[in-house]
Amino acid sequence: MNGMTPIVKTITKFVGSIILLFGLYLIVHGHLSPGGGFEGGVTVAAALILITLAYGKDAVFETVDLVGAFLLQSTGMLIFLAFALLGFTGGYFLLNFLPKGKAFTFLSGGTIIPFTVGIGVTAAFALFGIFIVLVSFRIFKDTEKK
Repeated sequence: MNGMTPIVKTITKFVGSIILLFGLYLIVHGHLSPGGGFEGGVTVAAALILITLAYGKDAVFETVDLVGAFLLQSTGMLIFLAFALLGFTGGYFLLNFLPKGKAFTFLSGGTIIPFTVGIGVTAAFALFGIFIVLVSFRIFKDTEKK
């Protein structure tokens, strides 16, 4: 059996989903409240790492493996770069070309929203990818000793 005890798995299922939702909330609402892309990405990565520790690497690697994590990280970077380069349509790099909307409403941030989403996805899956690499080295080292 992979992972930890059923008690840890049950608690992780509850707590991990709350942490994951909070990280997504931080990413999406980063332009309205403290937090943002990086903080939300770190929170999402922490939830993924918690789930990996509780259920074992095989359960998580069925969903996101090393290649998938780095593809998602690259996708986040491309989102950021695409919106940054689209600012050139107005003459400047990182120009806010989206309408700003009404203050303190969800769509009031202009291009800040896609920037924080890109940064959040990049941070989450970069940190999770680093964790996967470290776990892989640990597994390689353990099999080398046997």
